[in-house]
Amino acid sequence: MSSADTTTATAVSRAKDGTHGVSLGEAFRVWARVAALSFGGPAGQIAVMHRIVVEEKRWIGEERFLHALNYCMLLPGPEAQQLAVYIGWLMHRTRGGLIAGILFVLPGLVAIMALSWIYAALGNVGIVQGLFFGLKAAVLAIVLEAVFRIGRRALKNRIMIGLAAAAFVAIFAFAVPFPLIILTAGAIGFAGGRMGLRSFMVGGGHAKASGHVVADADSLLGEAPPAHARPTLAWSLGIGGFLLVLWLGPVAALLLMLGTGNVFSQIAVFFSKMAVVTFGGAYAVLAYVAQQAVEHYGWLRPGEMLDGLGMAETTPGPLIMVTQFVGFMGAFRDPGMMPPLLAGTLGGLLTTWVTFVPCFLWIFLGAPFVEALRGNRALGGALTAITAAVVGVILNLAIWFALHVLFREVVELRALGMALDVPVPWSVNVPALALTAIAVLAVFRFRLGMVPTLALCAGLGMAWWLAATAA
Repeated sequence: MSSADTTTATAVSRAKDGTHGVSLGEAFRVWARVAALSFGGPAGQIAVMHRIVVEEKRWIGEERFLHALNYCMLLPGPEAQQLAVYIGWLMHRTRGGLIAGILFVLPGLVAIMALSWIYAALGNVGIVQGLFFGLKAAVLAIVLEAVFRIGRRALKNRIMIGLAAAAFVAIFAFAVPFPLIILTAGAIGFAGGRMGLRSFMVGGGHAKASGHVVADADSLLGEAPPAHARPTLAWSLGIGGFLLVLWLGPVAALLLMLGTGNVFSQIAVFFSKMAVVTFGGAYAVLAYVAQQAVEHYGWLRPGEMLDGLGMAETTPGPLIMVTQFVGFMGAFRDPGMMPPLLAGTLGGLLTTWVTFVPCFLWIFLGAPFVEALRGNRALGGALTAITAAVVGVILNLAIWFALHVLFREVVELRALGMALDVPVPWSVNVPALALTAIAVLAVFRFRLGMVPTLALCAGLGMAWWLAATAA
């Protein structure tokens, strides 16, 4: 037997008796590395996690990894961060889940906060405006590419195409709330899956990661679930109640102390609601967040949502971290008696708290029961239908962004119960259109990666701004 086989056999033996040989210190280092490399949206983040946790460290096997991912795809919130919590919990119980989940978010939290300070303090400086002018063009191309990427995977038959089209028309033309679209699609998919209709058995989730397949039996954790993974009612009620208090306690306190009209109360309530309905990833929910933040609350101007998404795209961590920028700007512009930057910082931290604490709740409460979900056709059908509807929602996001970036003036037309945003043709922003065309070519024609595309457009945006200022 080779030394590698001996090491694996010893590790598997340790896993069976609960001592898999991975210390919390090593887990901390591994999850810090995963967090530092977590660029590229959920697909890229999951690929990095698979390469390190499955292929390199062999903590868990391929089947267990995919099963955990499928569970996380059924949940609201960022699936990559929840997958990290799930694997951390499998390896080291609650402490492991906390280490993995917090580290996954921490780099993005720090980076977005720093960029929000710069944006709020220096946003009117020409070079900074040029930077974000270029980022907007790149983000438009990236969101459009997401429509095609998810669409190729999700729209495998006419039923799925119909669901995507219906979702787009509902949100774009009739302003149907995003949560209602997701709930309706999920209900249709649940019914279709329960009846065993083939159209709802397409499947969802991310493609299986490439590389050598590690069998569960050859992993450190082994095939059998660890002792702490067995569900107990007492533990579930205890951890569920504790996390509910951590999540909703501050929300209730703010409502009692400040009332419903205060910006901090509004941030706490709005993003707590988002934490429950954010199925389909960041791109899907951002259309709803953007419209509410701009049109209802007035926290942001239309183009600023793209600036925030550009920040999230260029920093590690979940793309949903863009909501921290939204909360920051909302509180920064309505600080009350506080200094604006302090109010913005607290608003951003509050947003992140109510967005991510529920993620730990879904995993710690539900993971012990996850085996019951394996092979469930009804839940699989619900996920398939939701993924199809998400394509239509993301298309709406791309068009909404494009209207407010490529045109300086957009008017609303109402007819037959519809409310359509229509651009004024002579208000087209020619430099923005040119940069967007370059970004589209970079993404679709030359297959340039996300970060290089963002860097290219940011550089071109700053160069254009400097040239325009000099002229």
